[in-house]
Amino acid sequence: MADDSGQSGLRDRIARQSEDALGKLAQELLENPLVNSAITRAFEARERAVQAQEAAMGALNIPSAADVERLTRRLRSVSQRMEGIEEAVDRLDQRLAAMSAPGAGLDERLRGIENQLGKVAIEVSNLASGLDAAPAPHPREQERLKVDEPLLVPKPKRKPAKRKK
Repeated sequence: MADDSGQSGLRDRIARQSEDALGKLAQELLENPLVNSAITRAFEARERAVQAQEAAMGALNIPSAADVERLTRRLRSVSQRMEGIEEAVDRLDQRLAAMSAPGAGLDERLRGIENQLGKVAIEVSNLASGLDAAPAPHPREQERLKVDEPLLVPKPKRKPAKRKK
C-alpha cells in the first residue's frame, strides 16, 4: 500500500508540474508579438471568409444562416398569433353554442322584442294621426314671443368730441 500512495503522489506532482509548464508556455505564446499577430490575422481571415461566403450565397439567392434564423423566429411569432386566434374563435364558438341552445331563452327574448316593436308601431301611428288634427292652443303662460320684430331699445347718446384748436 505504501507504493500506491507514493505513485499517486508522484503522479499528482507530475500532473501539477505539467499543468504549470503548459500554462507558462501558453502565456509566453500569447505574449509573443509574432504569435499574437498570427492569431489576429487568422481571425481576420476567418471574418473575411464568412463575409465572402454570405456575399456568394446572396448572389446565388441562397439564404444564409441568419436569414433562416430570422425566418424561424418570424414563423414562431405567426404560430403564436394563430394559436391566440384559434383560442378566441373557440371561445366565440362556445358562446354562440350557449346562446343558440334550446334553453337559452332566445325565443322569449325575440317575442319580447316583437311585442315592444308592436307597441312602438301603435304609438307612431297614433302620433301620425294626431298630426292631421289641428294643434291644441297653448295656455297663455306658454305663448311664444315674437322674435321677428326688432326690439325698441333706445340708443345711448354720445357727447360730441371736443375739437382742439
